[in-house]
Amino acid sequence: EKWEPKGNSSEAPIVVAARKVGFLEAVAGEYPRVLEVPFSSSRKMMLTVSDVSGRGVLCPGGMPLEEGSGYLAVCKGAPNFIVEYCTELLAQDGSAQPMTEAARADVLRVVDDYSSQALRVLAVAARAMPELPYDASDEEVTTDQKFNACRTGLRFLGLVASIDPDRDGVPQSVESAHGAGIRVVMITGDYLKTAVAIATNVRILEKGDDVDVSAVDCARLRPGDAYLDHARMDALTSSVRVFARARPEDKLEIVKSLQRQGFVTAMTGDGVNDAPALNQANIGVAMGIQGTEVAKGASDMILTDDNFCSIVAAVEKGRAIYAGIQKFVAFIMSVHIAEVVQIFFCIVAGIPVMRTPLQILFLILVTDLPPSIALGMEPGESTILLERPRPRTEPVVLKFMWVSMIMNGLVLSAV
Repeated sequence: EKWEPKGNSSEAPIVVAARKVGFLEAVAGEYPRVLEVPFSSSRKMMLTVSDVSGRGVLCPGGMPLEEGSGYLAVCKGAPNFIVEYCTELLAQDGSAQPMTEAARADVLRVVDDYSSQALRVLAVAARAMPELPYDASDEEVTTDQKFNACRTGLRFLGLVASIDPDRDGVPQSVESAHGAGIRVVMITGDYLKTAVAIATNVRILEKGDDVDVSAVDCARLRPGDAYLDHARMDALTSSVRVFARARPEDKLEIVKSLQRQGFVTAMTGDGVNDAPALNQANIGVAMGIQGTEVAKGASDMILTDDNFCSIVAAVEKGRAIYAGIQKFVAFIMSVHIAEVVQIFFCIVAGIPVMRTPLQILFLILVTDLPPSIALGMEPGESTILLERPRPRTEPVVLKFMWVSMIMNGLVLSAV
């Protein structure tokens, strides 16, 4: 039976790495968990507290625990956030060394190096505690208070770098989207350099792009935790194609900004926190596999395969259907205009009407509908994605189509 790790694209590589060094998922049962604070885009990390009473080392050959350690808090998350709460680092010989500013700079330099290779980098830190730093019996203590009490005085353990490989066909689909007049914008919680590297790989960023202009950390949207005014926000979002370190509320503000500029926005998302942005967008697109029920409920569309290529394929199919509707309308209107002109001419000239109502109905059912249905189901042109998007206010029947339908109707009525 094939073994597959459980978890998202950040956690599954850690499980795989643990398997490779001999740890099975069952090992977690040996350390009863007393607290778990899940990852959030505001905290940029997650935390667990496990009972390690009576242990001198975490595991055979593992990190030594101070005498009297009863609990172990472990933090995993964004390196630049984790290192700020670390006062020590674990040396290769198992000893604890002070976390100096030089050591922090070295860690972040390694993070930058990995991130520029499109690797997703997480930092791991821990803290051994003789007892819980909060009253576990007090129900008034909030999760945030527990989190803040446990994340101080951490010992930096190391970095985990993993890659979330591009799906087949995504770079080509992004290029097709560009040709179709669709601007693809990447909004991610990843580190800026990681986001830039990934965006370059999938061709959201192209050669020659000024990264300082086309990619920004979302902190620039909210200097001092207050969002920019509409004019400056719109000026920024009009040119940026990669937003890194994004919070859920950042996604909502970006969508609103693009809509103020007159763009039709389609937003993808999978989490509960994505729901406001999905609901605000003109077209909310939820992930069908990894998406939460909240995200699906806030969306207009659900991707059954969680693949960006399906979005571009849907755009192409939609344009082909719309072109088919226009062909259908043009044909059927040309025929009906010809019949109306014939009947009008007969009445004005005072001659018997050429067709009875039953004959007209027969013509509609037998001679009009089959050709019009065939036109409506005709495959789209191979270059249909190279056409510019049509304005939302554009009618189905354009002016030149009216002229064509009237001319065709007159010719048919004369024949």
